[in-house]
Amino acid sequence: MKTILSFILILTVMNLQAQDTIIPLWPNGKIPNRVETDEKEEHVKEGILRISKVQEPTIEVYLPAKQNATGEAVLIFPGGGYHILAYDWEGTDIAKFLNGKGIAGIVVKYRLPTSESLKEKYNVPLIDAQRALRLVRSMAAEFNINANKIGIVGFSAGGHLASTLGTHFNEKVYNGIDAADKLSARPDFLTLVYPVITFTQSTKHSGSQKALLQGNETEELLQRFSNETQVTPETPPTLLVHATDDTAVPVENSLLFFQALKDKGVSATMHIYPKGGHGFSLARNDEHLRGWTERMFEWMSSLD
Repeated sequence: MKTILSFILILTVMNLQAQDTIIPLWPNGKIPNRVETDEKEEHVKEGILRISKVQEPTIEVYLPAKQNATGEAVLIFPGGGYHILAYDWEGTDIAKFLNGKGIAGIVVKYRLPTSESLKEKYNVPLIDAQRALRLVRSMAAEFNINANKIGIVGFSAGGHLASTLGTHFNEKVYNGIDAADKLSARPDFLTLVYPVITFTQSTKHSGSQKALLQGNETEELLQRFSNETQVTPETPPTLLVHATDDTAVPVENSLLFFQALKDKGVSATMHIYPKGGHGFSLARNDEHLRGWTERMFEWMSSLD
């Protein structure tokens, strides 16, 4: 009986260690660009957990056991065409996987421009992304992470947001509300997985463009959010992952960004797979494609 009780206790402790912490991005009543409506956040689980109409943006923090922690953290931006967030498939599943390598995984539940509860909607995802990076940096000691080893990963439209943060981290898109907002929003490294990049080239993803800009497709905004045109020497070192047969977001998106990084002298690595399509996430059922995660860990180690 004692053995059974001890086993149950061990399992309970392990479960508690694996639990996540959800933290609001903004203090109550101080969410920028918010408009009060009756709209409610929606969660639909049909194979993948799809979250839409986000009302209160959060970070969901998964920390590795202290004895395994590398001090690195990765903020995760799930995709979904700026319509929904594929919250587990490209979010919490990734965070738990990172924990296995001693890396803190932090899922960003950012607001989506298709929500009725926003004004100047095209800026809102970037507002939440900047705040998330600054908030995590301000809590580095609490999370047992190095404030100078905080990277980001984005998938599909989440890759567009990640590349937007990587190229617009200094852009003032909201008024600071506390000490965290005095910190840098620049990620220390950037991983983009089958990312949407361009809004101006023929290989653009029209669905993401229309969802983000909400009818405001001015030349200025199209250029501003075509992130291959926004790369500077200060853009963080970047890893790109894509499949050649991606018919949703053509591989040319990654190629455009890679070339822009190269032209600006930014360290860039790219892995292009012949097959994989779009939305493969961790690609656990593909022996070849799933190797992209190991390539990412090797690349992260090379940044030291």
